[in-house]
Amino acid sequence: MAKDSNDRAFLPAHELGRLIRERELGAVEAVRIYLDRIEKLNPALNAVVTIQAEAALERAEQADRALSRGVVWGLFHGVPVTIKDCFETAGLRTTCGFTQLSGHVPAGDATVVSRLCHAGAIVLGKTNVPPLAADFQTDNPVFGRTNNPWNTACTPGGSSGGSAAAVAAGLSALDIGSDLGGSIRVPSHFCGVYGFKPTEHRVSSVGHLPDADLPGMSGVRASLRHQGVYGPIARSIQDLRLAMQVIEGPDPLAPAVPPVSPVEGHAPRPRQLRIAWTDRLGGVAVGKETSDALAAFAARLSAAGFEVHQAAPQDWDLDDVWQTWGEIAGSEIGVACPALVRGLLRLDLWRSPDRSSMRRGLLRGLRLNLRRYMAALARRDRLIAVAEQFLGEWDCWLCPVASGPAFTHRKSGAKIEIDGRPIDYLDAAAAYTTPFNLSGNPVLVMPLAKSADGMPIGVQVVARRWADERLLAIGELLDSSGAGYFAPPEPAPASGVSVAG
Repeated sequence: MAKDSNDRAFLPAHELGRLIRERELGAVEAVRIYLDRIEKLNPALNAVVTIQAEAALERAEQADRALSRGVVWGLFHGVPVTIKDCFETAGLRTTCGFTQLSGHVPAGDATVVSRLCHAGAIVLGKTNVPPLAADFQTDNPVFGRTNNPWNTACTPGGSSGGSAAAVAAGLSALDIGSDLGGSIRVPSHFCGVYGFKPTEHRVSSVGHLPDADLPGMSGVRASLRHQGVYGPIARSIQDLRLAMQVIEGPDPLAPAVPPVSPVEGHAPRPRQLRIAWTDRLGGVAVGKETSDALAAFAARLSAAGFEVHQAAPQDWDLDDVWQTWGEIAGSEIGVACPALVRGLLRLDLWRSPDRSSMRRGLLRGLRLNLRRYMAALARRDRLIAVAEQFLGEWDCWLCPVASGPAFTHRKSGAKIEIDGRPIDYLDAAAAYTTPFNLSGNPVLVMPLAKSADGMPIGVQVVARRWADERLLAIGELLDSSGAGYFAPPEPAPASGVSVAG
């Protein structure tokens, strides 16, 4: 765990919550611990971009008074958290990194925020995102660039880059992210923390931007109806499980979210588990360090008694998967946010020589008519069936998260070097994550290893749709063979934070 076991800023959220409930630590003290760290370290990271110190301390005082009366608000009573700046927060600025929303102060909370607060969590502030959550780096003209706590010359990923950086650096006990193409998983991998992408529609999207009736948007709420999911980023799998218990389940404003049975996710013993793994999807290579780390992990699991085989779906046409993901995402983004479409076409990413199937699909999706959009959804159904058939043969499937560890800051769309070879931006960042947005499967990201230069390497653990609880329980078994969470070194004081031009 943390470098210093006495440093309570790095305790898992569930352990911090236990100390607060048992009155070994006051909620006010817990909030001050994080506010002090934000003041000290955030200038170098720029992970937390809007802070409500007074409101958080007032809420913490209320939490301590409630405990003195024997009242416990919920699973996260008094636990300080941050929220990705795409989720609306009542009375607290929510910008989505978009200039036209720089002054947007919502009247109400997003559903996931409301549920966390009702469970006793204390919101410290908002964490940074790329403009309208549309990149795999975190930099925007409202707040500037977020840096990776393991190496500030590198990106923390996107779009939940501020979330993962804050949790990794001990600026927050927990954050809630969103993921349309890897936006929870890539930052978790780059920053060495745990992230969970639930089964599609398991968690309500209500109050998540840019899918709302706001300046620059279409006025059609919930246009992003497929492939996007919402889930926690934390320093332990148990924190992910508790957060999911709080945020998942039906929402009257999101009728696609079904009731979730409170089924215990107990996993079988290792010798009863069948695990598939692959270090390659389609024609997109991963770096040797990533491949070696995954192979070594598979070997450790085999030695621990798991049945482990190298395997992947034979009938999953990855070019079809990537392009179909892009067509659906591009089409729905185009409806939800015409301003984003205009902006995307001006970005280097979309004018770059990137030849990835995802880029082609996104650009095609921005121009799809209804008939072609429905055809893409039909292809998606077929591709989901292939993935589900394969996953029905295994308890889980291990895959890389990205082609390599966190890369250095660069223009969006610029090629990324993997073992000295330039790889298209979207391929290197998202080729291994977008397939599971298309298929809708739950995915756990857990820390696996460190690269030679000390950057985290994570792994995706994938299960069948709706097997979320079981996947998290299996993940807890696998975790002892992984790297676990370690606190990064404290960054040097910043002389300033760069702002996108």
